[in-house]
Amino acid sequence: MADNGGRSRWPAVGACLAAAGAAEAVLRTHGSGVVLSLAIVVDVCATLPLALARDRITAAAATITVAAAAACVLHGGAAVAALAALATVWTALARRRILRRRAEAAALAASRRAFESTLLEHTARRERARIARELHDVVAHHISMISVQAETARLAVPGMPAEGAARLLAIGDTARTALTEMRRLLGVLREDAGAEPTRRPQPGLQQLLDLVDETRASGAAGARLIVRGAVAALDPGLELAAYRIAQEALTNARRHAPGAAVDVEVHYAPDALRVTVRDNGPGPCPGPGPGPAGHGLLGMRERAAAVGGDLRTGPGPLGGFLVEATLPLEAP
Repeated sequence: MADNGGRSRWPAVGACLAAAGAAEAVLRTHGSGVVLSLAIVVDVCATLPLALARDRITAAAATITVAAAAACVLHGGAAVAALAALATVWTALARRRILRRRAEAAALAASRRAFESTLLEHTARRERARIARELHDVVAHHISMISVQAETARLAVPGMPAEGAARLLAIGDTARTALTEMRRLLGVLREDAGAEPTRRPQPGLQQLLDLVDETRASGAAGARLIVRGAVAALDPGLELAAYRIAQEALTNARRHAPGAAVDVEVHYAPDALRVTVRDNGPGPCPGPGPGPAGHGLLGMRERAAAVGGDLRTGPGPLGGFLVEATLPLEAP
């Protein structure tokens, strides 16, 4: 009997079958007194519990099963009303269990789909943030090199024609504008966009010397790479984080302290890799720069945190600016 037929259907069916069962008891027992009374009670017990089938179907099924068997014994054969009630209650019970299992399966599938969707969304966001960091580190580094070299060439070449100096000044201005626009686009990329990851090998500590040479060639007063401890091959992810932190720190030094000497120190400690970049420039700016705040310091902190490390930035002990990253060799 369907559950959506209304609350009054089960009591009506139970009452009808109970009346039919009582009539059947009178017709089939051909007795009176105790036997007839017992037969009526048993037939009613085998049919009337259908009235409770909507809310207590399990108890109704158990009662009807026992009473239907007793009714068949008393009637000396099949008790039609009792067997009809028995078939009805067990069919309804089986249907309810099937519907419940389907509902549970549907809820589980919906939960699984929601979990997968959330997982994909978080994965996509993390990948967008990684791509934004990569673009900022690589592109900002090279564009800042263009700006610094153009400015250095304009100031370092005596007797340069005015037109040539104006061209170099325009190149530097264009590079700085490109850096500003790139930072705006990367702010959008961190939230909404995506891109294909690069397929070339990721740099590591072996490429730090090339990075320092580029800085020296760009016109810095001096750039040195200092290595302490026993050099060893480390986890590629940790080496990439160290390289990108050093790259961004050198880029910031060229941008905010042009011409200052810069030291990059890599210390292979027993439990951690320490990367320190310090310059002898004017130190931290007292206020915000001419352009909008970039993602440089945030990106360095994110890279350090991604490998279980930490980053400290601020004034150096003897002046200038200091970037110090501590990257544990084993993730916590």
